Amino acid sequence: VRTPAALPMLERRPVCQRIGALPAHAHRDARDGPGFTNAAYGGTTVPAVMAGPADATDTARRHPGTPGEVFRAFLRLGLTSFGGPVAHLGYFREAFVVRRRWLTEKAYADVVGLCQFLPGPASSQVGMALGLQRAGYLGLLAAWVGFTLPSAVLLVAFGYAVSRYGDISGAGWIDGLKAAAVAVVAQAVLGMARTLTPDRRRATIAAAAAITALLVGSPLVQVGVIVATGVVGLLFLRDLAEPAGPADPPDTDDGDVPAFTVRVSRAVSVIALASYGALLVVLPLVASVDVLHLFGVFYRAGALVFGGGHVVLPLLQAQVVGHGMVGHDDFLAGYGAAQAVPGPLFTFSAFLGTVDRGSPSGVEGAAVALLGIFLPAGLAIVGALPFWQSLRHSATARCALMGVNAGVVGLLAAALYDPVFTEGIPSVRALAVAIAAFVALTQWRVPSWAVVVVAALVGAVVL
Repeated sequence: VRTPAALPMLERRPVCQRIGALPAHAHRDARDGPGFTNAAYGGTTVPAVMAGPADATDTARRHPGTPGEVFRAFLRLGLTSFGGPVAHLGYFREAFVVRRRWLTEKAYADVVGLCQFLPGPASSQVGMALGLQRAGYLGLLAAWVGFTLPSAVLLVAFGYAVSRYGDISGAGWIDGLKAAAVAVVAQAVLGMARTLTPDRRRATIAAAAAITALLVGSPLVQVGVIVATGVVGLLFLRDLAEPAGPADPPDTDDGDVPAFTVRVSRAVSVIALASYGALLVVLPLVASVDVLHLFGVFYRAGALVFGGGHVVLPLLQAQVVGHGMVGHDDFLAGYGAAQAVPGPLFTFSAFLGTVDRGSPSGVEGAAVALLGIFLPAGLAIVGALPFWQSLRHSATARCALMGVNAGVVGLLAAALYDPVFTEGIPSVRALAVAIAAFVALTQWRVPSWAVVVVAALVGAVVL
C-alpha cells in the first residue's frame, strides 16, 4: 500500500485536528478507486491532520450539530447503503461533503486515509469520525448506531429463521447463498491482490500466509500470520516505503463549509489506546464466563483485522467455526445473507451471535457480538487522532502495514478455499451458480446484493 506523506508532530493539548489540502484530481480518484486505500489516490499525497490553535472560532465550531441530527443522517444511510465498503464511502461523500456540506472534499479524503491505516472496518470508522466531529462522543455513538442498526436487525431476524428451521444444510436457497458467497469472496481476493500485492515480494508474503493458514489448522494461526507478516514487512519492504514529503497547507473554510475540527485530548487518546491493548490481553483470561468469551471472540476479530470488509471472514471462521460455536452451513448462509443487506459487513457478527450454540445467543448474543467487533474500531479512531502525524511519518509503520496487508490477502485466499469453496460448492450445479455470480460481479458490475438474491432464488429451484 502506498502510504502518503506526513506532516509535523502535534504540539498542543487538547488537539485541534485540521485537515490538509488534497490535489484536485485526487478527489475524483478517491471516489472511484478500489477500496479507498491509499493506492486509490493514484500515488498522490493524501494530506495529514494538522494541529492548530484552539481559538474562539474553533471553540464555537467544536460541536456544530447534535447527536439526533447525526443519528437521522446515518440511519438513512444504514437503510440504503448497499454495495460494501467502497460504495459506503461514496455514499458518505455524497451525503456529507456534497449535500450537507459538513466538511470539505480535502477534509473527507484525509479522514478516509486515516481510517484505511487503522485496523477495523474503514467505512464505519469514517462514520464514527464524522459523528465525533459533528456532535462529539455522543455523535460518534449516534453515527455507529444509525449506520449499523438496520442491517443488524435484518441479520438477527435471519438468524432466528435459521434457528427455527434447524438443519438447513439441504435447502436449495441456502446452497444458492453459499455459492454466491464463493463468488463474493473470490472477487474480494482478486481486487485486494491487485491493490495490496502488486510486486513479487508482497505476492510472496501473501502466498506464504495462505499456505501457512491452509496447513496449520489452529485458530491462533490467523493472529500469528498477521504478526509475522508485519515483521517481514519491517525487514524486507523498507525500500518500498515512500519518504515523507513537504507539509500541505492547513484546510480553511470553503464558503459556508467549516474546516474539519475534531478535539480529542491526549489523555482520552491514551486511555483509548490502553483499553484497546488491555482488552486483547485480559479477555482471554476471563473466557470462562460465557458472555465474556463471546465478547472476546468478536473483539479479537475486530481488533486484529486490517482492511475491514471481507478480510474479517478468515478470523471469524477460525474463531466461531473452529471452536464449534457455529456450524459451517450456518456460517456460510449468514455470510451470503450479509451481502444482501445494506450497511457494514461487520454486522455479520449479529447473525453469528444470534445462532451461537452456546450462551448467550439470540438478541443478547447479537448485541454482545456487535459491541465486541465494533468497539476496537471506536477505540482506534479516538486513540489515533492526536498521534496521526507521527504514525504516518513513520517509515517503520508503513513497512509493517504493507506486510500485514499482504498477509491478510493470503488469509482471505486460504479462506476462499476452506471453508468457503469446500463447504459452499457441494455439486456441479452449485459451481455453475458460483461461476455465473462471479462473472456478474466482476464483468457486468451487478450489485452484490442483487447477485445474492438471484443466487438464492436460483438455488431454490435448481439446487
